[in-house]
Amino acid sequence: MSTRFGVNYTPSRDWMFQWMAIDPDAVRADFAAIAGLGADHVRVFPLWPVLQPNRTLIRRRALDDIALVADLAAEFELDIAIDVIQGHLSGFDFVPAWLVNWHDGNMFTDPSAVEAQAALVAAVYDAVRDRPNFLGLTLGNELNQFQHPNPAAMPASTEQVGHWLRTLLGAPRDRDPRHVVTHSENDHLWYRDEHPFVPVHASRLGDLTTVHSWIFNGTAARYGALSPQSVRHAEWMIELSKAFAADPARQVWLQEVGAPSLNLTEAEMPEFCTRTIEAALTTPDLFAITWWCSHDVSRSLADYKDLEYSLGLLDTENRVKPLGRRFAELVAEARRGTRPEARTVGVVVEVDEQDLPLSRAALGPGGAIFERWHELREQGVATGVVTSAASPEALEARGIRELDRVVV
Repeated sequence: MSTRFGVNYTPSRDWMFQWMAIDPDAVRADFAAIAGLGADHVRVFPLWPVLQPNRTLIRRRALDDIALVADLAAEFELDIAIDVIQGHLSGFDFVPAWLVNWHDGNMFTDPSAVEAQAALVAAVYDAVRDRPNFLGLTLGNELNQFQHPNPAAMPASTEQVGHWLRTLLGAPRDRDPRHVVTHSENDHLWYRDEHPFVPVHASRLGDLTTVHSWIFNGTAARYGALSPQSVRHAEWMIELSKAFAADPARQVWLQEVGAPSLNLTEAEMPEFCTRTIEAALTTPDLFAITWWCSHDVSRSLADYKDLEYSLGLLDTENRVKPLGRRFAELVAEARRGTRPEARTVGVVVEVDEQDLPLSRAALGPGGAIFERWHELREQGVATGVVTSAASPEALEARGIRELDRVVV
């Protein structure tokens, strides 16, 4: 199956606040522009407080709006993937009042809160389960950001995180196996020691693995925004995630990748997009590339970090930006046929008896394993990533014939 291409949908009018009162005409215009780029799917983000303002109230009108947006996407032959718990978006947290302040709840550990979130996952699934263009659900956007250093962190142990993930992933009733149900995290899961979300959560729970690749994590600052390390960062994260998968053929969804103005000039963005997508397409078992994001954020909205205003492939008037034109060209080129590159050399990540890396810092920018993998790729070596616990059978199934060990 060929790799899918889509966008993370940022409404051109009123950003995600559009979910407070959906304007079908505005959404329809946005989806027409998105389809014009050659995208085959959109990932959407209804806000958690709009969906579930009280622990025992899931608003029917909000569910109907999700179904409406799915139907609008179908008009343009776009499949729709829905994130349920928003959660965290673009530097803002959206948490319903029943979980914060005077109530001081914990979304990961309070049994009543976990039960309420599972009910919401089930309700959102039921709202769109019969739509032919329903691609699937992600539990929420980068919910691991509610751990340290979030100023309103909701602490949890690795075991509690695992229980939370399994409970919510199992919430949809009588699930159609054609629908993807998964979860997403930012790169703290991969790069930060002591973080309670761990690589095996990402690579073994849910129907596939998602990765979110952002070069403002220190990669661009250390190596340069158009350096090999930056344009291959998404490829690296895909290959890193495969090291921890129990299924050697588990698919990976590059669910977020974008060109931040914090690191790139507008003139550099098309080149970054080109080299990033071309590198990602060399990876086996790539399910989809979903660009962040569809539209710029309007400058009339206050208090976003500056980079958020210019991440779109389209501007707020649905005009295609140079970045969007290049994305559309890359989609068309990829659909004419691309062939992933079999990885025969595996850089080894040392892990403990729980398959936890002994040093997650070594996997991030400046880390010894990160740098060794990029060094080999620059030499033209077809390099993947494996763990020290990988069996000979697992290595053979992935085609890994040589191991490269790094002193950390």
